Amino acid sequence: MDKLSVMHAFRRIVERGSFARAAEDLGVSPALLSREVKLLEDSLGTTLITRTTRAMSLTDAGRLYYDEASGVLDAVAGVETRIRDGAGAVRGHLKVNASSSFGQTMIAPILPGFLDAYPDLRLTLSMDDRVVDMVEGGFDVSIRIRATMPDSALLARKIGTMHQRVFAAPSYLERAGMPSTPDDIARHRVIGFLLADHLTSWELQGPSGTTTIDLDPPVRVGNSLVLRDLLIAGQGIGTLPDFVSKELEARGELVRVLPDWELPAPGIFAVTASRLGMDAKVMAFLDHLGAALRS
Repeated sequence: MDKLSVMHAFRRIVERGSFARAAEDLGVSPALLSREVKLLEDSLGTTLITRTTRAMSLTDAGRLYYDEASGVLDAVAGVETRIRDGAGAVRGHLKVNASSSFGQTMIAPILPGFLDAYPDLRLTLSMDDRVVDMVEGGFDVSIRIRATMPDSALLARKIGTMHQRVFAAPSYLERAGMPSTPDDIARHRVIGFLLADHLTSWELQGPSGTTTIDLDPPVRVGNSLVLRDLLIAGQGIGTLPDFVSKELEARGELVRVLPDWELPAPGIFAVTASRLGMDAKVMAFLDHLGAALRS
């Protein structure tokens, strides 16, 4: 027995003062309503409605059930109305997870404008270079950079592409020389990114195809912003994502090594739990982030 459905039918019977009129309103037969009320009375162990051939009336228990059921139905209707009204509203608590480098260089700059646009929103930004369990962590959206996303119960929406290129500081290149071919990289001091798939093997794509270089980096760090700082300090050669390297290259703090070559470009994915995939606050955040990536 669907209790909410029975409550709704019972209230309609009382308010219309007739099983027949209530059945007409609800599009069912009077016999069905009669059976449902009988099942309800049996489950409660009491009579709710007394009927004669000419009239019906509520017992004391029936009046109490009508009052309480009406309160429940009104509360449910109120919740549904608030949810419908707020479905497109950007409010509540948005929890975002991203890597440290992406969070600091791409997400942090858009936050002032995003928060100004949605003043009713609460925001938590968690930055972790390792992949976290977003469901366990309670995150609404996680930004992940991968060549492909594995099949899972999560939803992955590609919002951009990251280019990975090779860089060094002018001071290092003046001291160690500029590599002229991919094979020259192995003779240089390489700074590796611990969490990258290419820590000990760089697959470089260039005008003559693809070549693989096996490496044993003497310096390995687990944060690409630390790697960036070591490169700027002239400590060696390493790979950086374009969202980290772009301004440094423009200012001349880092120089592109082997400018015709780069690593495969992974995608930037916004990962959400399926039940949150169309959440208004998530979509608003991704719209802001997508605009920043396009620019």
